[in-house]
Amino acid sequence: MKKKQRIPLISSLLLVIVIGCIVKFRGTDDRPRVVVVLQELDSQYWNIVKAGAEKGFQEFDINGKVVAPGNTSKKDALEYTLKGILNERPDVLVVAPDASSPAVMSILKEFVENKIPVLLVDTDIPLEHKASYIGTDNFELGRKAGELLASQLQPGDEVALPFLAEDLTYPVSGNRIKGATVSLENAGIKVATEQLNVSNKASTTREIMTAILQKHPDIKGVYATTDTKAMDALEVIKEQGLNMPVIGADGISEMIELIEKGTLTGTVAQNPYDMGYISIETALKVIKGEDVKKNIDTGVDVISKDNAKLKLDFLRELLK
Repeated sequence: MKKKQRIPLISSLLLVIVIGCIVKFRGTDDRPRVVVVLQELDSQYWNIVKAGAEKGFQEFDINGKVVAPGNTSKKDALEYTLKGILNERPDVLVVAPDASSPAVMSILKEFVENKIPVLLVDTDIPLEHKASYIGTDNFELGRKAGELLASQLQPGDEVALPFLAEDLTYPVSGNRIKGATVSLENAGIKVATEQLNVSNKASTTREIMTAILQKHPDIKGVYATTDTKAMDALEVIKEQGLNMPVIGADGISEMIELIEKGTLTGTVAQNPYDMGYISIETALKVIKGEDVKKNIDTGVDVISKDNAKLKLDFLRELLK
């Protein structure tokens, strides 16, 4: 009799264990689920955005993750990544979109149709019913960069803005160029530009900068739309035995190191850490049904020798 009683007991215990395993496999985390999709994670800039988002996950008790397309030859790699995320049905999607991709715009519309709020970070696009854009006012960034460069020159001086023709149609670089041009022209500075169609993207800025210096030998300064391009332009300037102020954007550590050493006088910087952190803070507000601003400006910093060390220490601590 006792033996017969044990069989149902054992069966019940096994059932409890199996159910427990299933629940554990499926996950019992009832925290809000937020997925952040960035354009890539191979550069310092995007890893700073990631660090800010992960700090937000921790502080706001969010079940979140940061992903990016892997190394792939697919034209619309971001689209394929987003399709996978759509199947996961997170509570909120935070994404740094490719502004030039109709396929990415199309998949983001599917998120909206499936009632998954979409927050744009770093890059704004005309997505109808987006919850918010969190990032830099790139016209303002360009305007401040132009003012910074003009402050080191005299009216009548000529400066270079090296860029590709396609940069003008891309919202980030296009607005930075427009903002800088306004400030420079208001200060009486002449702007020399050169647009080249080159196949080797890695050497684009070097080729354009070389062409500008050949056609405009009296150039007194340079503004480039990113710090990476600014450093490429600086190399060409040094190779030709010249010395002039070069202003970039983004605020990556290599650029700030040049300012701390005195090689460059300054640059303007976005706040990618704040973009990541504020995007998660905003996502939680959206989940709670709170009203959020359609545009959240994360500001622009001017980096000079006075504050370069402080900025560098922050970045080194963040990325160690």
